Amino acid sequence: MKRIGWGTAVPLFLLVLLIGSLGLNSYLFGKTKQYYWELNATRLDPLGLSEFPVGEGVMKEEVGVRTAVFFGDSRAAQWPDLDGLEGYRFFNRGIGSQTSVQVAARFQAHVAPLEPDVIIVQMCINDLKTIPLFPQNEQAIIQNCLANIDQVLAEAEQLGTQVILTTVFPVGDVPLERRIVWSPAIAEAVKTVNEQIRSKASDTVFIFDSYALLADTQDKLALEFAHDELHLNDAGYTHLNANLIQYLHVQESTP
Repeated sequence: MKRIGWGTAVPLFLLVLLIGSLGLNSYLFGKTKQYYWELNATRLDPLGLSEFPVGEGVMKEEVGVRTAVFFGDSRAAQWPDLDGLEGYRFFNRGIGSQTSVQVAARFQAHVAPLEPDVIIVQMCINDLKTIPLFPQNEQAIIQNCLANIDQVLAEAEQLGTQVILTTVFPVGDVPLERRIVWSPAIAEAVKTVNEQIRSKASDTVFIFDSYALLADTQDKLALEFAHDELHLNDAGYTHLNANLIQYLHVQESTP
């Protein structure tokens, strides 16, 4: 077998290095462009109100049919309806990348007009994932999350709407390129917020412990349910919906 000499190996190595560098730069350029677009889109429409124009999807009330709304960030936006669940019609008012203050601030525009019987809420991860960037503000970020959850609950109560308040999903394995802006403090903050969420149960607020359903033995998002470090795959949502049905049936019998 003919061996590759230094005269061939060095250029080949440099070629591989060049291709790898071009690939990495292309990936970083794509990410920069994406974040730049998101930043400016948020400046133009801070609450994302244009995502769902006021009144969009409003339907006349049907006898014996309850209206359920998924509300929150991308994890809510990606949550599929429970197709074929008798006695329910579903709307989704989740918007990707939103923080809890954005979610809470658009309740009146996106949720109230639908006059829902029940709201399924998933929010806060986009606040908590900023903790490594602003470690000095960690406690304030956590408290703001809880205050915005309380605002959503208060506005739902004014509507006479029941709430299925989900615990914040666990985070999964973090890819190498994201570790520079990541910290174990995020997972700990998720646990802290979830402890408070579990204490908010009442006659009109049901706690759906999605964290417990999705976490593995190390308190990470189980690989079988993970699309990436923050989001679920189809199996994850199928698992959640199989349990969510029970909560919806309980609410049917709750005045």
